[in-house]
Amino acid sequence: MPRPRCRRRVCFKPGVTLFKPAGIPAMELKTTVLAFDELEAVRLKDLLGIEQAEAAERMNISQPTFHRLVTEARKKIADALVNGKAINIEGGNFEIDEESINNLRQRGRGLHRRGMGRGRGRRQRRQNQA
Repeated sequence: MPRPRCRRRVCFKPGVTLFKPAGIPAMELKTTVLAFDELEAVRLKDLLGIEQAEAAERMNISQPTFHRLVTEARKKIADALVNGKAINIEGGNFEIDEESINNLRQRGRGLHRRGMGRGRGRRQRRQNQA
């Protein structure tokens, strides 16, 4: 009997779980399924720019496993973009880390502390329009 898989820690809940090419009904498209843990790996590595070892630690998995997740997710995303497929985000062997999600919400993702909050952005847009 194989060893049970370790549940991967995910600290992000996507607001949207289906992406598709514009102008084509979803019923007519082939679909690529991207697991939540694959999305988390891409988010940590490509969006946040975190090193693989640290990202693997955050997800509670080994670095080689993290590398496989990122590689597989990138293949799926590239296939969907190149071949005009829809991307459906669902499934995977993961657990949601609610504490991390709540910490991000309470900090406002850090934008207000660095002076990048709503008020300053509006002023800068007004100055740029003038």
